[in-house]
Amino acid sequence: MHRKVQLVVSGGVRSGADVAKALALGADAVSIGVAALIALGDNAPELADEYAQLGSAPGFYDDWHEGRDPAGISTQDDELAARFDPELGGRRLANFLRTMTLEAQTLARACGKSHVHNLEPEDLVALTIEAAAMARVPLAGTSWVPGLSD
Repeated sequence: MHRKVQLVVSGGVRSGADVAKALALGADAVSIGVAALIALGDNAPELADEYAQLGSAPGFYDDWHEGRDPAGISTQDDELAARFDPELGGRRLANFLRTMTLEAQTLARACGKSHVHNLEPEDLVALTIEAAAMARVPLAGTSWVPGLSD
């Protein structure tokens, strides 16, 4: 199905390392959602009292479904939406995306690749025996893949 179907990985992508791993495993692209909202300023600790009034706390994200986001990002309420500073949010998001891109590029170069899309499963290693066995990649510093080459 290569080149017939595009694979976009979504969910849990928080860093350039996550992007590099997804691309190495064959993704054509990655999608970020929650990480972008956090970069914009959602679930900020400064809003802890307001999240508590909703029966939540920063980091739980359950207020998004109710449309009562105290940060004013994911809401249709005009009063809450007026709290969001789009210029500041845009700068924060741009900084996050630049950093994520640089991290993924740095990891690709550390693997001897000229581009992130040149990453391959062979470039991945795991830091624990359990992770190596589940992902079927070598344990860092070895060529041993638990369960495959015991």
